[in-house]
Amino acid sequence: MPQAPTTISDEIGIALHNLADAAAGSLTPTLRLGVTGLSRAGKTIFITALVHNLLTGGRLPGFAPLASGRFIGAALAESPDAGIPRFAYEQHLAALTGKTPFWPESTRRISQLRLVLKFQSQSWLSGWAGPSTLNLDIVDYPGEWLLDLPLLSLSFAEWSAAALDRARHPGAPPEAKAFLDLVATLDPAKPASDPDAEALATAFTAYLRASRADEHALSTLPPGRFLMPGDLEGTPALTFAPLPPAAGTRGTLHAMLERRYEAYKDIVVRPFFRDHFARLDRQIVLVDALRALNAGPAAVADLETALTDILACFRQGDSNPFLRLISRRIDRILFAATKADHVHHTSHDRLEAILNRLVARASRRAKFAGADTSSVALAAVRATREGRVQDLDVIIGTPEPGETLDGTIYDGKTEIALFPGDLPESPDSVFEPGDPVALNFLRFLPPQKLERNAEGAPVLPHIRFDRALDFLIGDWLK
Repeated sequence: MPQAPTTISDEIGIALHNLADAAAGSLTPTLRLGVTGLSRAGKTIFITALVHNLLTGGRLPGFAPLASGRFIGAALAESPDAGIPRFAYEQHLAALTGKTPFWPESTRRISQLRLVLKFQSQSWLSGWAGPSTLNLDIVDYPGEWLLDLPLLSLSFAEWSAAALDRARHPGAPPEAKAFLDLVATLDPAKPASDPDAEALATAFTAYLRASRADEHALSTLPPGRFLMPGDLEGTPALTFAPLPPAAGTRGTLHAMLERRYEAYKDIVVRPFFRDHFARLDRQIVLVDALRALNAGPAAVADLETALTDILACFRQGDSNPFLRLISRRIDRILFAATKADHVHHTSHDRLEAILNRLVARASRRAKFAGADTSSVALAAVRATREGRVQDLDVIIGTPEPGETLDGTIYDGKTEIALFPGDLPESPDSVFEPGDPVALNFLRFLPPQKLERNAEGAPVLPHIRFDRALDFLIGDWLK
C-alpha cells in the first residue's frame, strides 16, 4: 500500500507547521518522537517511563549519554502546541508508584509533552561553548486511530470489499454474522435512509468491538473512531458501514454511506495525518505480540498486515537538515515487542525473532526509503521478576484482579510463580494453522514495592528500556 496521499493544501499546511517548528527551535533544536502502537501495546507506560527516567537519571546503563556522564539532566517544559492536551505524566506516574500501584488508563485522546534535555556534547566546539540543550517533544495518541491511516489510500468500494471479506472469515466473532445478516436484508440501491444508516453503523461497531476481545485480538478493522468517537459520536461522519456495490448512484443508501466515508477521511483522518504524523522525526512502534500469539495464527497474520499497512503511511527516509525545514522524514524506527516481562528471559531472543518476522515487510520498506531500523524485546516497567521452581524457569508477580488460569481466579493481592511456557524456535510457525502458542498468559499488576534512588525518587525496573532510548535519541546527544 502506498504512502497516505495528501492534497496540495495538506502539503502547504505541513510545510508551514515545519517552518514554525524550525523558527521556534532556532536557538534550541527540537526532536519530535512519535510513540506508535495499536491499542493496549503499552504507549502510556512507555512515555511515563521515558519521562521519569530522564527526569530522575534512572538506571540506564545502555543509554550512552548517561553512562558516559555527559547527560546533565532534564526538565519539563511548556508544550509548544497550545491546542493539544498535555500528556498527564504526573497522574500516570502516581498510578504506577502509589501505595497501591495500578496501570494507568489507556490513551483516549491525542496529547503531547515537551522535555528539555541538557548534555555535554562530544564536539570540541560545542564543549567549549558550554552545555547543549535539546527539546524532546513526545506525541501520544490512541492506538485505534492508527488503523484509519490506510483508509486515505482506499475508496469506499475498496474498503467495503475488504471489510466484508474479513467479516465473513470463519474466525470472526458472532457479531460479524449479525452485521452481515443485516446487510443482506438491505438493498444498497434503495433510497437513502438515516435509520438504515444508523442500524448498519450500530451493528458494524458491535462487530468491531467484539473483534478486539482477547480471544480474537484482531487489529486491521478500521474505522478506529467508531470505538472511541469522542465529540463526533452520533454525527453523520461516524454513521456509515461497508456495503456491497449498488447499481444506482444518486439518492441511494450506498451513495449516502459513500459520502459519509469520504467525509470521515476529510474530517478525521486527513487532519490527523497532516497535523501529527507528517511532523515526526523519530518513531517507536510498540507491538503486543504475546496477545496475538495467545489468540492464534489468524490474529498474528492480522497484526502483521496492520503493522505493514500503517507504517506504509508514514513519511520515512534519510533526514536532510535543509529539506527538514519544510518536509520532515522519520529517519529512525525502533520496533519493540512489549511485555517481555511476561515470558522468561530465555525466550526473549525468540520473542525478538517473532517481532522481526511480523515487521519484516515494514522494515524492508523503511530501509529502502533510507531510514535506520532496529528491534528489541522490552518492558518499560517490569511487572515480574524471575525464579526457578522444580527445574522450571518461572516469572514471579501479582496477577491483576479477576485474571484466571486453570480455574483459579486471582484476587490482585496474591503473588504467584508462573511457568509462562516457551515460545517456538521458528518464527514462521506462529503463522501456521493450528492451535495458538501454548502460553500461560496473565496480566500482572505493576511492581508493588519500588526501590528509591539517593534523592528519594522511585526507580522503575525495566527490561532493555535503556537500549531503546539510546537508539531513539542517543545520537542527538553527542
